[in-house]
Amino acid sequence: MPMPRPKYAWEKLTDEQLLNKRLSSLRVGLDGTWLEDCLGALYGEMEERGLRLRPHAWISSEWFSPADTAGIAIPFYLTHPRLMKLEKKMMLDVEGGSWSECMAILRHEAGHAMQHAYRLHRRRRWQQLFGPSSRRYPRYYRPNPASRSYVQHLRLWYAQSHPDEDFAETFAVWLRPRSNWRTRYAGWPALKKLEYVDELMDELAGKRPLVTTRERVDPLHELGQTLGEHYQKKQAFYAFKPPKTYDRDLFRLFSAEPRHRRALPASVFIRRHRAQIRRLVARWTGENQLTLDAVLDEMISRCREHNLRAVGSERRLVMDFTILLTAKTMHALFGPSRRKWIAL
Repeated sequence: MPMPRPKYAWEKLTDEQLLNKRLSSLRVGLDGTWLEDCLGALYGEMEERGLRLRPHAWISSEWFSPADTAGIAIPFYLTHPRLMKLEKKMMLDVEGGSWSECMAILRHEAGHAMQHAYRLHRRRRWQQLFGPSSRRYPRYYRPNPASRSYVQHLRLWYAQSHPDEDFAETFAVWLRPRSNWRTRYAGWPALKKLEYVDELMDELAGKRPLVTTRERVDPLHELGQTLGEHYQKKQAFYAFKPPKTYDRDLFRLFSAEPRHRRALPASVFIRRHRAQIRRLVARWTGENQLTLDAVLDEMISRCREHNLRAVGSERRLVMDFTILLTAKTMHALFGPSRRKWIAL
């Protein structure tokens, strides 16, 4: 029987009040949360493969696995519904907020933990397939969505950002039950990496990790910044000022003709459907929802300025507008003057 969820004084605070709280004062942990079940499932998957490592986990500000210890830091907001609600408001998304997404990220982080625990990056074959782990981590990277040299697991074609991420993503695909990776990646150069991981994990089955320290890097109780400061920094990381190049497309989709002046304003139409459209486009393109929200704000402003109206079937307009935003997003990301992607 699951333990009752603990009560915290900050549960009843307003968002503004909660943002003034320090991360260290939240005093949340893994015990009694759904995250315990997720970790239990991860350990079960690793045990089924004969792996002895059980990555230790702790609460911090974000997802990460430190280089010198075989552990996994889990973001604080996943420990409590109230914190997940605030994360959703501040970031428009809750990374790892569902069972399937949490498990996907845990498998990825377990790949990092395996690399650290067994110092896999020192192996010549590992370096030949994935590249040098010593390569400097980029702040930005440009993926090739058509590449078949990398597995596709987390969004943003994350395996292409760094050799360590390539291995972690490959490990996650290999570990996931019923992933059918041999069939899914048949004919792909990435299959060589998966086959190597399969052979390597078979070799490591039953072997004790070389690194056994259980250090906890940046545990939540040591983080002195407020939640407001945390989110200000996090939002700035995804900040993007959209170019004002939407007028021609908006005029094509909506109407400025006087005979349609009584129709629904296009700005109201976009506001009404923005959450649904934003989620869909984020899922299809991998773009961050905060960035898309900035684009939608700009589009709303342009529609108001030109007094555009939404004419015709609302369902059809939703579909057409979603296609428009997707096309604009993909052009911004992969067009001739594409901007660089943010490495998460």
